[in-house]
This record gives sequence, C-alpha cells and structure tokens, in this order.
Amino acid sequence: MENFRMKTWQSYVLNTVLIVLLWTVMTVMISGGVITNYWRGILITIGINIILATSLNLACGYLGQLPLGHAGFMAVGAYAAGIFMKAVPAASLIKAGRNAALVPYIFAAVVISAVVAGIFGLLVGIPALRLKGDYLAIITLGFGEIIRIVLTNIDSVLGFKFTYGSAGLARIPKYTGFNTAFIVVVLCVAIIHTFMKSRHGRAVLSIRENEIAAESVGVNITFYKTTAFVLSAMLAGVAGCLYAGYLGSLYPSTFKFMKSIEILVMVVLGGMGSMLGSIISAVVLTALPELLRAFSDYRMVAYSLALVLMMIFRPEGLMGRYDFSMKKIVEDLVNGKIHINIPKFKIPFCRKNRNVQGGK
Repeated sequence: MENFRMKTWQSYVLNTVLIVLLWTVMTVMISGGVITNYWRGILITIGINIILATSLNLACGYLGQLPLGHAGFMAVGAYAAGIFMKAVPAASLIKAGRNAALVPYIFAAVVISAVVAGIFGLLVGIPALRLKGDYLAIITLGFGEIIRIVLTNIDSVLGFKFTYGSAGLARIPKYTGFNTAFIVVVLCVAIIHTFMKSRHGRAVLSIRENEIAAESVGVNITFYKTTAFVLSAMLAGVAGCLYAGYLGSLYPSTFKFMKSIEILVMVVLGGMGSMLGSIISAVVLTALPELLRAFSDYRMVAYSLALVLMMIFRPEGLMGRYDFSMKKIVEDLVNGKIHINIPKFKIPFCRKNRNVQGGK
C-alpha cells in the first residue's frame, strides 16, 4: 500500500485553519475576560519577541553567522514607524474609533519600518559579512551602539526636533493591538518558513554547513549572505514597528547592547536553526519573569538558574535543529509511523557521563 502524502496546498490549508482556530480561541478568551488586559499586553510583547527571535535565528541558526546588532535594526524600525505615525492622522482615527480607516496607515508603517531597517541592514551587511565569527559580532555590536548614539544626538546636528534625543519620542499613537500583533507575527513567521523551504533557503543552509563547498558548486556566497542578513534586519524593523505602537514612546536607552543579548539568548536557548525552538523560547522567557513576579525576591534567581540548567543539560538548545512540521505529523499519523522517543540527557557531573533516559 502506498504511503499517504499531503500536497503542498493541503498543508497550507491545514496550517491556515489551525492558525484561525488559535486566533478564535484567544479572541474568545480575551472577550470573555479569561485573558485580562494585563496578560493581553504580555501576549503582544511575546509576539514582538517571537519576531525578534525568529528573525535573528535566520542569521544565526540558518546562515551560521553571529550578529550582535539586532537591537539596532529594531530601533531603526521603531523610530521610522513612530515618526511616520505621528505625522499622519492616526491619533485622531484611534480616538474616533475608526479602526478600519487606520489599517492603511498601520500597513504603511510596517512597510516603512521594514524598508528602512533593510537599507541599514544592507549598508552594514555588505562590509560586515566579509568577516566571520567574533569579528562579525564586534562590527555588528558597534553598529548597534552607533545607532543608539545617533538617535540620542541627531537633533543637535539637524537643528530641529526629530527623534527628541534622550527625552524620547513620545505621544506615538498606540496602534498595536492583539489582532495587529497576531497577524504580523504569523506573516513574519510564514515569510521565514517560505524562504527557508525555497531553493534560496537551501543555499543559505549550505553556506552554514560548509561555505567552501557551497561556493565550489556555484552558490553565490555574498548574495545569499547579504539576502539573509537584510531579511533578518527587515523583520527586526517590523518588530520595532509593533513595539513603538504598543508602548507609545521610544527611548534610545531601550536599545542598548543588552537588548541584543536578550534576543540572542532566546535563539540559543530555543536551538540555533529551529524556528519552533525560537518561538517556544520567546514565549517562555517573556512569560516566566511575569509568572514568577509573586516571588519578587527570588524570581530573577530562579530565572537565571533555569538558564544555567538549560545550558548544562541541553547545550544545543531546547529543540536543537528540529523544526516542527504539521504536514509530516499528519502523514506519519495516517501511515502509522508515530513513535514517542524519550530524549536522552547527559549529566556532566557523573563520573562516567552516562546517558540517562527519561530522567531516571
């Protein structure tokens, strides 16, 4: 008997149905008061962090590089969107409750933030991607700090108020709601997934595995490195757009070096090269500090301890390089190939360093 195989369009329909079902359930929970306004804000923050983690995973996990200036691209996108939304009548539309008329402005803000961040990504990527490893990390780290300094001091150079310096860009219309964040997150994840499943994505993976071998078979190393880096920067700019519309004010100090490290931690803990791992890690690392807020004296200790234990027992990250595929799960379920594998964990302080199955 021939094994069942889902067609590509069928898998897309299935994924779309599941996404709509998830949105419906969460919308009902929000309208019913099960999810409070406070936790709705946390969900929006989780969505922003998912975009940041998955976009950085594109450059770190899939491309195999180590950029440390992701907060700089986020800052560029946030300020571009914030300045644009202050210049258009978005505030009056929100006040009047005309959400439908606001949609074109939100769409334009997302596009502008992506384009501006992409331009900066191109300007940084062309010279920076000639370097590797620590050198690439240092030059992108320098870019992130340059962006923060420019945002702080550019008004004195221009001679008029533009970013408002360290005082912050305030009174940005709060256009980022749950529905907006949900839709943009789904689109960003879909873009990365589609890109990595294409021949261009396979070329990017070949560069990660062996750059010399990839170049020897005709892969344009410079083009694909720059493409992946620019796409990563554009999506970080989109996350900045949502961030500006959620908080309503922006400060250069928000986008310091540690912000880039926070995003990198999400990628490393989730598994470099696993989109599902980045999503899970972004959800856990955003929600965990809030869940531990009742233990205010010890919550940061517990948070840090969880990170340390994760690196000891699962140094390759939560999901390694595994990527979730609903299509494959359905095919295995229909074909009777579903098996439950208990992961093996290594205990580093055991004398023989034996594998322990199931935590026994």
